[in-house]
Amino acid sequence: MGEIDKVVLSYSGGLDTSVILKWLQETYDCEVVTYTADLGQKEELESAREKAASMGVTEIYIDDVREEFVRDFVFPMFRCNTIYEGEYLLGTSIARPLIAKRLIDISNETGAQAIAHGATGKGNDQVRFEMGAYALRPDIRVIAPWREWDLSSRESLMEFCENHQIKVDQKHEGEKSPYSMDANLLHISYEGGILEDPNVEPEESMWLWTVSPEAAPDKPAYVELTYQAGDVTKIDGVAMSPAEALTHLNKIGGENGVGRVDIVENRYVGMKARGCYETPGGTILLKGHRAIESITLDRELAHLKDELMPRYASLVYNGYWWSAERKAMQALIDDSQQYVNGTTRLKLYKGNVTVVGRESVNDSLYDSDVVTFEDDAGAYDQSDAEGFIKLNALRLKIASKKGRKF
Repeated sequence: MGEIDKVVLSYSGGLDTSVILKWLQETYDCEVVTYTADLGQKEELESAREKAASMGVTEIYIDDVREEFVRDFVFPMFRCNTIYEGEYLLGTSIARPLIAKRLIDISNETGAQAIAHGATGKGNDQVRFEMGAYALRPDIRVIAPWREWDLSSRESLMEFCENHQIKVDQKHEGEKSPYSMDANLLHISYEGGILEDPNVEPEESMWLWTVSPEAAPDKPAYVELTYQAGDVTKIDGVAMSPAEALTHLNKIGGENGVGRVDIVENRYVGMKARGCYETPGGTILLKGHRAIESITLDRELAHLKDELMPRYASLVYNGYWWSAERKAMQALIDDSQQYVNGTTRLKLYKGNVTVVGRESVNDSLYDSDVVTFEDDAGAYDQSDAEGFIKLNALRLKIASKKGRKF
């Protein structure tokens, strides 16, 4: 243990990571550097600085990485229309590679031999943090206290704080949230508490970002997204940065009850877990992106992307963002987006997102002269379809003549 002189801790300032900070100082007799990422979680982060300083930390890093998060992680993921197991928009998963990257950056800057995180031994985040760290710095040591110490409950953590004079916010009975929550600019998640029974409906008070569909306005809201190379660059004609765009969509989506899901997902570590998520802006982004692709992407390229998407989603979910295969898939996906330019119009109404228009002046492959039911002026020879059908039916006819049953 004495081989580690300095460790970089992913630090929130909450109960778990405050205990971890002190535990690292005592158990490893090392200097601790704290890192806190502003990912748009809407929390006061300066309190984390003050708390770390009060515990003897002299190297404290707090970064505003909202633009980097959306530009370099969320937007590339949405170019693939990524969704895990049909419903999960990967809000927690996609934030972990960025945090891992910054932990390694800071370990290199400060000469730290190790990084530490507060993920438990039951979840996916331990995998995501550590896979990213090893990919970016193979010689890094990783300390995961939840896999080492004998503190197994909130009560034991509270007792540790009392014994070490660690200040804990909202420590009085009844003040703590019954859920384990994680938030960033893409989503907020809820696990634990009554949600551990997958047959119990969450109470309405749990949801923090979205109104219920029943309480959403009776009048629909419309939003127009402008795309350039697959990314949103304007909303309702107003140019916005990636983080500004997602922030705006979160607001309008939340006001209209968009983005709630309640799912049981398959964790990479082997268990099923129930989670509830609010992803209002991401839900709008996914719908809008598929709409603009529907008129700008070649059919077979679009189908190829759909085939790759579940694999891409699994890579993100399971912690392989920094893998060679994800990077190779990303190169193909990004190349597919060169003509994904134009606008989509969406209607938001009581939890639903409906596409009501899509247009691409220069890159649309939709040809009204060909598709029309009216006179097409020779743009399409309908008699060509007969030969097309016969050639494609040939193998079916031969098999049928041989008596094969279908």
